Amino acid sequence: MKQRIYLDTSVIGGVFDHKFEEITNKLFNLVKLNQIIVVLSDLTENELKLAPLRVSNFFYSLGEYNVEFINGTDESNLLANCYLNEKVVGPTSFDDCHHIALATISKVNILASWNFKHIVNETRIRGYNSVNLKLGYNQIKILSPLEIINL
Repeated sequence: MKQRIYLDTSVIGGVFDHKFEEITNKLFNLVKLNQIIVVLSDLTENELKLAPLRVSNFFYSLGEYNVEFINGTDESNLLANCYLNEKVVGPTSFDDCHHIALATISKVNILASWNFKHIVNETRIRGYNSVNLKLGYNQIKILSPLEIINL
């Protein structure tokens, strides 16, 4: 069965970031080869409205491949706020928490991000998963694209 991988905005932008482009493109090659299912959200789409045109165009081009699109809900907002209330991250990181909540609720296999401060961070991952378990959700696996392509 194909892995369902939620991509946050940093992964989309990583295609055009000199530091991350090689690895990010390898991840998107897996998408193009139909080896993984990409899960994208309305949150990612909204964040990309402020991105350079080439980044948002790349986001929309992904619709040609095996993509699942999800929308935020009251449940995802509540879960994101629980992460904040438990001080997994600071109050300015609601969108990061919302990405984690969306991925958790949609039961993806992996959430991919290049955000090492608020998302792909062992202390934060333990915090997110602690909240998830406390509230009856599954734990979520959070990895950078580099870790994913090396699986």
